[in-house]
Amino acid sequence: MNRLRAFLYVQHLLGIGHLARSSRVAAALVDDGFDVTVVTGGAPVTGFPGLGVKSVTLPPVTSGDEGFSGLVDLHGKPIDDDFRKRRSEMLLQAFRDCRPDIVVIEAFPFGRRQMRFELLPLLEAIDAASPRPLLATSVRDILQERVKPGRNEETVDLINGHFDLVMVHGDPAFATIDKTFPLAGAIRAEVAYTGLVAAPPSPVGSERFDVLVSVGGGAAGKSLVGSTVAAARNANNGWKWCLITGPNLPKDEFDAIAGDATPGLSIFRFREDFASLLTGARLSVSQAGYNTVCDVLRAGCRSLLVPFAAGGETEQNVRALMLEELGLATVLMEKDLTPEGLTQAIEQALVAPTPSAHRLDLEGARHSAQILRERYRTWSLEMRPGFGKAHDQPDPGN
Repeated sequence: MNRLRAFLYVQHLLGIGHLARSSRVAAALVDDGFDVTVVTGGAPVTGFPGLGVKSVTLPPVTSGDEGFSGLVDLHGKPIDDDFRKRRSEMLLQAFRDCRPDIVVIEAFPFGRRQMRFELLPLLEAIDAASPRPLLATSVRDILQERVKPGRNEETVDLINGHFDLVMVHGDPAFATIDKTFPLAGAIRAEVAYTGLVAAPPSPVGSERFDVLVSVGGGAAGKSLVGSTVAAARNANNGWKWCLITGPNLPKDEFDAIAGDATPGLSIFRFREDFASLLTGARLSVSQAGYNTVCDVLRAGCRSLLVPFAAGGETEQNVRALMLEELGLATVLMEKDLTPEGLTQAIEQALVAPTPSAHRLDLEGARHSAQILRERYRTWSLEMRPGFGKAHDQPDPGN
């Protein structure tokens, strides 16, 4: 009896949030009995996409700056047409080798327009395949605001022309897609909410910090890093600080920061036990990225959010302010971030009431696997009446 084959595409450019979320979904698919291939196209990150999956790595690209203005290779050189052609051919070959039943493209077409050079040919290959796989797009609950005319219309046209399913990784009790995508009502594909894709609960960490500052992947957020180092140096209260800069902060910058740290501040590039550290922290200070917020919600600790807003980014501001309204965080806007402003915000957050209890669904990875399995079953019966007996029967792990 054949296992369902899932083919996942994810491209991280600045942080590692997209990769982490997709890797959790991939792991849940493996646990549910799928044969999983994950195609990645960003800078390698140790531990991702994880065990149990077949991994295909395209020649890496990253964003040229925090405004996502262009694609460069890992040496900072802008990519050319030959580079694009090589990536596109590798992606198509990986798709042909996998012969998937289900394809999941992370973010596109709601985001990742920079990758159209390889994703549009992939859509054509999917449409031409026989049998054609089910095609889903996988997006977070809060989307980046599109200000250029026609972008939202283009997104809807691509979804309605190619996609069978829109998986929104959020809890509709917190945010529905129409909040940040004004043309949601024009989408003809099924829209399914998975819940937030959070990591499993972690044991309480053995180390405890008063202030635990994290900066996601580390490619952005240098202002938060610098303000933290200065605030810790000027603090006169005996707080125990921890700063996790992220693996993507350049080594020379990390070394300079570590050398400038006060004795009360522990600095790390990465901590595998980050989620456990949150459970024992008096206060988490972070940006408002999807994955970090999920970790904070899982831990239930006090949280001060400094949403990333460079390059016209709106997603983190929206998320942070919604959480503050629910009593689940306090917010310091990036424009107000200074060592003095950070210190004052930390002092206020530490005396704020304990975060309100919440009932937000944090099991989005497991639900994603369930949704894909069930949607594939019904879609196959609708689209392919002669659906093969190998897939008519329950798969292992169902």
